[in-house]
Amino acid sequence: MPTATITSKGQITIPVKVRKALGLKPGVRIDFYEIEDGEYAFRPRTGSIMDLEGCIPKLDYVPTIEQMDQAVLDYGAELDTATRSDANKNTRDGEAA
Repeated sequence: MPTATITSKGQITIPVKVRKALGLKPGVRIDFYEIEDGEYAFRPRTGSIMDLEGCIPKLDYVPTIEQMDQAVLDYGAELDTATRSDANKNTRDGEAA
């Protein structure tokens, strides 16, 4: 099992085997996650938000706020219709489903 020693400045050298397994290169930032009290896991930070530039195609037009609002309402209505229960269709007025 690879091990490392913490220096007086709080630094460690990650063993070669671990660096290779995680694909760590000089300058890579690492995020630490608390998984339990006193236990942490870490993983390399993979990229920046700027790496996402160009991944969504540009539209041929610029929609208005009203068009975007209407699209959200239409999609919400579709989801509501798709998930609505038919349980109360087979009951009389006031009767629990």
